[in-house]
Amino acid sequence: MAAPLLEKLSESLGSPEPAIRLILSVLIGYPFALVYRWFLFYQPTTVIHLFHICSGLALAAFNFGSQLYHSTVCVFVQFLMLRLMGRTVTGVLSSFTFQMLYLLSGYYYTATEEYDIKWTMPHCVLTLKLIGLAFDFYDGGKEPSQLSADQAKAALPSVPTLLEVFGFSYFYGGFLVGPQFTMRNYQKLVSRELTDCPGKPPNSVVPALKRFALGFLCLAIHAIFSPFFPDTYLLTDEYEAQPFWYRCVFILLWGKVMLYKYVSCWVIAEGVCILAGLGYNGVVNGKHQWDACANMKVWLFETTPLFGGTIASFNINTNAWAARHVFKRLKFLGNKTLSHVATLLFLTIWHGLHSGYILCFSMEFFIITVERQAQALVLDSPLLTSLASSHFYPFVYVVQQFIHWLFMGYPLVPFCLFTYDKWLKVYSSIYFCGHLFFLVVYLILPFLRITLVPKQDRREKKQD
Repeated sequence: MAAPLLEKLSESLGSPEPAIRLILSVLIGYPFALVYRWFLFYQPTTVIHLFHICSGLALAAFNFGSQLYHSTVCVFVQFLMLRLMGRTVTGVLSSFTFQMLYLLSGYYYTATEEYDIKWTMPHCVLTLKLIGLAFDFYDGGKEPSQLSADQAKAALPSVPTLLEVFGFSYFYGGFLVGPQFTMRNYQKLVSRELTDCPGKPPNSVVPALKRFALGFLCLAIHAIFSPFFPDTYLLTDEYEAQPFWYRCVFILLWGKVMLYKYVSCWVIAEGVCILAGLGYNGVVNGKHQWDACANMKVWLFETTPLFGGTIASFNINTNAWAARHVFKRLKFLGNKTLSHVATLLFLTIWHGLHSGYILCFSMEFFIITVERQAQALVLDSPLLTSLASSHFYPFVYVVQQFIHWLFMGYPLVPFCLFTYDKWLKVYSSIYFCGHLFFLVVYLILPFLRITLVPKQDRREKKQD
């Protein structure tokens, strides 16, 4: 009965059936959260774990059928590693190796040249959860003085039970599209600690509905405009025949609309976590905060003219996970740039095996490097600093924002088209303008610094 209904819904909305199943699965998290609040909040933790496990497995079966066994195998193996290997470096390395190899094998055997919604999509989210779990369990055996503030908050004082590991892994608010959260936060959820009313369900209905409304608006924007900006159009002769300016502006608008696909799912899923209580983040300036599971800062995402600002507003929990478990743990390298490169390399591999991911993340690194040097120049130059604070700034902002969004769409081309032949065709049609633009800026920045920064300031900078 469900299959024909989904087929009709897919046809009427013009979206693939797997995408319809996914968005319905994210939305059904709200009824699940209400069931938890109304009927299960005061139940023993065992009952709550079982509810999370059953609901998560039901979502996995609805979307991927019998292929749900992939996640079950990895969760169970991770539990065995925690139990049998204990708080050891061997346990962490074994967990990392097994979970990443399983995910990469899934990518290899299921890969196509299109963006497919298949079991590897939630599995990449699960992979980070399980690797993070191994790190947090290992940190629990260290002295508190050896841990950073983030590590201390997430460190596990004892080995989790089998029910805890499965409940944590299959929690309906984060199983399919994220967000990332720690086992400690999950344990606080089921023990009724994540609430603004001690011992009672949290007053989180209004904050959750606000995120749902915002997520639904983003989903509507994507649904309305995405048919006008299909990925496939970039590969057509018609696109190549358009004027150069048109091709560039199309990529700008296409990238903007395409990103709403991710924004909408993350913001709606965040609302589920808030409704359940997992989004509770304590009190700041006398106000209860519900942003513990925030994966998007939508206002910053829409208004920042900086590439770094967009990255800071987008996929926040995954970036925080990578910072905590990869970047900061590479401190022994003694070089932030090297740690940054290694972190981006990890995220590249984690996303998939296509060449487009490598090009996208290498371009991101280059763009951020150039932008940071440009920002440093503005801060060090009295002329540029005064211009940035003058009444001309609105004009500067508009130009900066246009460049920002044009070249935010640019590295997304290989990210979405995946294969060498496709992204090369598109980049050739716009003459690799993004690469050339940032290469030229990178090369002229030293000369601009000589011209615009006083000699005394340059000497002091070198001494620092």
